[in-house]
Amino acid sequence: MVWLNDQLDLLLSLKIHANKSFQHSHFTPHILHILFYILPFTLYLPPHKTPPMHKRFRKPLLLLLLFFLLAVILVLMYPMASSEFRIETDHSALQSKLDFLQTTNHNPDSTRPSIILITVDDLGMADCSLYGEGDIFTPNIEQLGAEGIIFENAYTTSPVCAPSRAAMITGRYQHRFGFEFTMHERYLKNRLEYLGFRYLVNSEPWVAKWMSSVPDADAIQNQGLPLSEITLAEILKKHGYHTGIMGKWHLGWSKEKQPAAFGFDEQYGFFNSHTLYSPEGTDGIIDQKIDADWTDSYIWSGQRKGPHAIYRNGIEIEEDGYLTDRITDESIVYMNEHKEHPFFLWISYSAPHTPLQAPRKYVDQFSDIEDPVKRVYRAMISNLDDNIGRLIEYLADQNLADKSIIFFISDNGGAEYTHTTDNGRYEGGKNTEFEGGLKVPMIIRLPGRTAAGSHFPHMVSSMDIFATSIASAGIEMMPGRKLDGVNLLPHLTGENKMPPHEFLFWQRGISKVVRNEKFKLVMNEYSGTEILYDLNQNKYENPDVASFNPKVVNELKMAFHVWMQSNKPPMWPSVIYFTAEKDGVSHYFEQ
Repeated sequence: MVWLNDQLDLLLSLKIHANKSFQHSHFTPHILHILFYILPFTLYLPPHKTPPMHKRFRKPLLLLLLFFLLAVILVLMYPMASSEFRIETDHSALQSKLDFLQTTNHNPDSTRPSIILITVDDLGMADCSLYGEGDIFTPNIEQLGAEGIIFENAYTTSPVCAPSRAAMITGRYQHRFGFEFTMHERYLKNRLEYLGFRYLVNSEPWVAKWMSSVPDADAIQNQGLPLSEITLAEILKKHGYHTGIMGKWHLGWSKEKQPAAFGFDEQYGFFNSHTLYSPEGTDGIIDQKIDADWTDSYIWSGQRKGPHAIYRNGIEIEEDGYLTDRITDESIVYMNEHKEHPFFLWISYSAPHTPLQAPRKYVDQFSDIEDPVKRVYRAMISNLDDNIGRLIEYLADQNLADKSIIFFISDNGGAEYTHTTDNGRYEGGKNTEFEGGLKVPMIIRLPGRTAAGSHFPHMVSSMDIFATSIASAGIEMMPGRKLDGVNLLPHLTGENKMPPHEFLFWQRGISKVVRNEKFKLVMNEYSGTEILYDLNQNKYENPDVASFNPKVVNELKMAFHVWMQSNKPPMWPSVIYFTAEKDGVSHYFEQ
């Protein structure tokens, strides 16, 4: 028995060491814990040390061992789907919204400007030539900036698509209604699947998250923008605007969560995070897979099926054209049909989000780039820029440019994990709350209101698009429904000399961030770190100055605490961790 006691002592020491090593970690060493309970029954005992066992004990012990192993397998295989994440509608808030919207103006004021919102997907600060952060040339985006105002410190409310869009189209932090994390089509089925992903699959920089329960099929189907939220389309439609969205939605895929349910009269595009730009294998289109990106196989697997299919007004259609071109085609048709009266058009490009697909004629323009991944990515951006040029030309030809307010913005920073971009000197990229994930290109074109080609230095938010749009149309928000976005018009014209925002806030689970005009505080519950950056001294987030500014750290923490009191718990959980290296340290983020 001495040998057996030695083995058990070894296992116990391993378990204690694991507990100490991971006591501050969100990644419990589950395999060591499981082994601690299993191995005493499965240890190989050398024959010369095997203690004699009476025959009558062998069968009961074997049955006990089999029963234990069966129990472990059942625990690992037991489904984790739970009804606890079922999404309930706030009927009181919904009724208030319906009461507010029910009085509509069917005779719109023709002097009101049309509102055109152009969003691009995952276009980082170095993916266009507005800011001199990279070597990508985008002359048409530059032209739009030369005709309007370029924002030097524009931020989205999340470094991932869906939460960012939820805040942009409502003018409110997505946390106000529980849209903290992005939506997921799929969650872990059981604990065995977790162990497989966590320890047997090389998914870097993604790390599987241990979960005790996950949303069931009904909850997944109903994820999306709450029906009680008021979108920019709904409030403009109330006042006689015709409304349309062309391109990516990503705010819900069930019929009750599609654009028509949120005030859009016309829709063309897809409902999920991504789709193919053209059916795979289309002549004249280069399909480029990314072997080094763990998410790429998932991206391609969606093809043009389900929420990845192309829809017109909620009805699935066949589409063979290159999607970026087709979004522009549909946008021009829409504007041509409604140009005599004010309209709101959301032109929601999916480029340059993966999958990587581009017309051969564009790919051939970058034959000097050896890396095929970067070559196709560059071609996609060049095609996107040309489509922006088509829009600018159409608006000028139809004399609509001076009758419209045009916004241009990316929904988050560049996706470095796809090996397509690096965000220049900004670090982190998509999925992180560092500047590379949150700071984005943004332009507003305000004809006759501001000096063309000017730059606005103060921090602004994607939420400001909502407040600025309704203010330009002379419309007020529903009483009692607080907007977090700010009307930028008086700040841009010089009427108001103060910065638009005192603070901006971000949160995704363990990652919490707040910044003011000078400082940015990055707090992480996983690592227990509090990093303070002076962005006026170094906009690329170096060095950490927290130790020199304890009063500033406390002030920012207090502001964050006050802000979060008005937020709701997430409607669904995160499913995975994303890791990013910065200054030699691994940082973890939830998604």
